[in-house]
Amino acid sequence: MDKYSVLMTVYTNDNPGYFSIALDSMLKQTYPPDEIVLVKDGPVVEPIQNVIDEYVAQGVPIIQVQLPQNRGLGVALNEGIKTVKNELVARMDSDDYSMPKRCELQVMEFEKNPDLDIVGCPVLEFIGTIDNIVGERRVPLTNEDIYKFAKTRDPFNHPTVMYRKSSVEAVGGYSDYRKNQDTDLWIKMLSNHVSCMNLAEPLFRFRFDEETYKKRKSWTNTKILIEIRYRAWKSGFNTFGEFVLVSLAQLSVFVLPVWFQQFLYKKVLRR
Repeated sequence: MDKYSVLMTVYTNDNPGYFSIALDSMLKQTYPPDEIVLVKDGPVVEPIQNVIDEYVAQGVPIIQVQLPQNRGLGVALNEGIKTVKNELVARMDSDDYSMPKRCELQVMEFEKNPDLDIVGCPVLEFIGTIDNIVGERRVPLTNEDIYKFAKTRDPFNHPTVMYRKSSVEAVGGYSDYRKNQDTDLWIKMLSNHVSCMNLAEPLFRFRFDEETYKKRKSWTNTKILIEIRYRAWKSGFNTFGEFVLVSLAQLSVFVLPVWFQQFLYKKVLRR
């Protein structure tokens, strides 16, 4: 089977315990990576560095990329992409959990279809322990449905994807937005006619809590997403009506109370 790299970022405010769990889940894959490229987005606190040092001492192939200051996820991931040696790259976040067969099944799809550029999957959301499931993020499965879905919503759960390094580089990588870098990347890659799919099985666990809602209810998040969708409309990726629909939905999330956002996500967007 083709070898693959894991691409993660970590920064000083991350939870060291969650980070260790996330890293461990990638090391316990049924088909493990031959390198983990870990970008430290600015100086990290000692407990986080201790986690890294413990794994390195055990012989884990961690390649550390140190940024002198915090630059944001997009910039950090671009630095990591420059460093990875393999064509296939598995994304992973520093506080989530990948199920053991995730990467093996994704690599198998790339081997079955050499034209594939992106393979993701649905996620189950958890609070506390990974078996305390509180929600599910479903995504379209086929290439055709992904393209339709992407007109108004993200067709991939970002930390679940495995993609081709060359396909990401072909569109200039991530933009330096502080939020929604993945939305922008999907639009650029789909505009470049990539081939993609999502596995049907939820092979990923996303850590979720009430703070997740508050993070989304910010003017920075709202403004950036509207800007990205405006650029997508101007480039011909979606219609003006689709741009207006997304903008109104995002503005509603920002203006209306948190309980409305909870209702929207639980009763509408998660179905």
